Amino acid sequence: MDGKSLNILSDKLNKLKEIVPEAFTEDKVDWEKLKAAFGDDVNFDNERYNLNWAGKSDAFRVLQQRTPATLIPIKDESVNFDNTENVFIEGENLEVLKVLQKSYFGKIKMIYIDPPYNTGNDSFIYPDKFSESKDEYLKRIGDKSEEGYLLKEGFFRKNSKDSGHYHSNWLTMMYPRLYIARNLLKDDGVIFVSIDDNEVHNLRMIMNEIFGEENFIDSIIWKKRYGGGAKEKYLVSVHEYALFYAKDKTALSDLFIPYNEEDIERYYKLRDSNFEIRGPYRTHPLEATKSMDERKNLVYGIPHPDGSEIWPKRQWLWSKERAYKTLKDNELEFLKDKNGNWTVHTKQYLKDDKGVERLTKSFSIIDDIFTQHGTNEFINLFENAKIFSFPKPSAYVKNFLNLGLEKNSNDIVLDFFAGSGTTAQAVLEINKEDSGSRKFILVQLPEKIDESSEAFKAGYKTIAEICKERIRRVVKKLEANDQEVKDKNQTKLELSEDQSPEKLKQVQLDKMGCQVFKLSPSNFKHWRSDLIESQEDLNKMIELFDTQLKPGAQELNMLYELMLKSGYTLTDKIEEQNGPSSPSGEAEASFYLVADKLAVVLSKIDQTIIDAILKVKPQTCIILDNLFADNDQLKTNTSLQFKDSGIEFVTI
Repeated sequence: MDGKSLNILSDKLNKLKEIVPEAFTEDKVDWEKLKAAFGDDVNFDNERYNLNWAGKSDAFRVLQQRTPATLIPIKDESVNFDNTENVFIEGENLEVLKVLQKSYFGKIKMIYIDPPYNTGNDSFIYPDKFSESKDEYLKRIGDKSEEGYLLKEGFFRKNSKDSGHYHSNWLTMMYPRLYIARNLLKDDGVIFVSIDDNEVHNLRMIMNEIFGEENFIDSIIWKKRYGGGAKEKYLVSVHEYALFYAKDKTALSDLFIPYNEEDIERYYKLRDSNFEIRGPYRTHPLEATKSMDERKNLVYGIPHPDGSEIWPKRQWLWSKERAYKTLKDNELEFLKDKNGNWTVHTKQYLKDDKGVERLTKSFSIIDDIFTQHGTNEFINLFENAKIFSFPKPSAYVKNFLNLGLEKNSNDIVLDFFAGSGTTAQAVLEINKEDSGSRKFILVQLPEKIDESSEAFKAGYKTIAEICKERIRRVVKKLEANDQEVKDKNQTKLELSEDQSPEKLKQVQLDKMGCQVFKLSPSNFKHWRSDLIESQEDLNKMIELFDTQLKPGAQELNMLYELMLKSGYTLTDKIEEQNGPSSPSGEAEASFYLVADKLAVVLSKIDQTIIDAILKVKPQTCIILDNLFADNDQLKTNTSLQFKDSGIEFVTI
């Protein structure tokens, strides 16, 4: 374990080596052999269709730079930390995405982001230096908050349209984040990116490059306001976009969404004897249109209750056998046309014969949700305080959740431009609606708030603080709404089976909440050979490594860092395995067991603890090297015992 994030370049090369091993010589790419392997399909000409900008090569350098940073838990800012599987991370999102690479690679089902639109008034992170001297490095790593968490404030600035690299700065900021985001998606994962006309053309280009043009699904248009625009010089602009891509479109199933209540009331108005199971229905003509090929077996008479037969003008949609069975099941309806002639219609019920509600297809235009809905929603949540300008409505994000996730799923949704926290509210509310177990990971930079703003006057210093508070308020609101139902169901819970609807609802309520983490420097020292320029520097570095722990490193923070860098998620189960009693008579935590697979020893090591680890037999055991002190014999015996038991032994 080298203590750094996933090496993206190394990972890509390893994958290429698996596919084309003959293109490598001494573990390096031989471009001539690679060209020969692909034959005529390789094009090295300069005249080809591609997107380039000032700083693109630098964006790749940023992408390939690994980070030793970590995430540390902040329990006092969390809600239901020990049970929930939702996560909020405060910190610069590129660093956070790199930290998450190893643990969440290929595990995210859906990503929604609402990045800066590059209007000329945005401030966002973009690096303008990609090589650092020793002094520059030491200065940059000092970019921390008052509490010691990484901020990278030195990279946070306004991107004015007066800049000669106005579009380039935005592209350089977005490219590495989208690239890593793709790595985090499952094979059947999807991503939605909100954007307006300032950068939609450039966003489409880099999305095509990163995700592949063949994985583009649609450009969804959002009519975000009713009208107005008297001050507009040209057209009244009322829309923006959400670009919709898949990681691999061939891995996606057909996309259906539930009907909303308005559509149900509008279309499903009729009832019959099947209502109790199948709900209301609408009708659809059984007569085929002219677009359907002519088939003689679809021309037959259907008996009307009055004894007459009704024949099609051209042909029916269904076979005679199917139509007669449907007639027998009372699922055909006879209606008169404008000329008074009988026509045959099928009944399309809202639910199937097992009571499962019908789904429908989504349109590429959203015109029934407006920005004002988001504003009102936020004002109501914060008790009429105007804390955040133009937050996205949660109903808008729910459209994407319904498209990107299976109903009642327990998939993970990632939003690394979290803003006011709309995505969190959408996930929490949609879980409440169908007792689902979807989980979110939100990332937000602690961007400072203008001191003259209403938010600052209300006590919020950063956007991250607003986002966390919104999550807390949504959880509190949903819990309050469900408390009465929860109390009524308690007796049922005690008598029902584990998978009853009441039990599932209770489990979903118990997991409501959010774990809060903050981006932080590593708890461990990392050897920096690039900072050694003299014998004196070397001596100082050796002296620093008398212990690998940084001063003030806390046990829980170290545990989460080792979990992440071992590939475990932030919400994996952690158990404290208690060992021998202390002098006071209380049991002391001997080691931590993560997901029943990883044992971590951080406080002390002796044979009793080793025996306890051997008993649970994890896949891997990590022990701080300095716990062995000068006891080389114990370390050697530990290594041999673990090897005999098939346990991987790692010291750090």
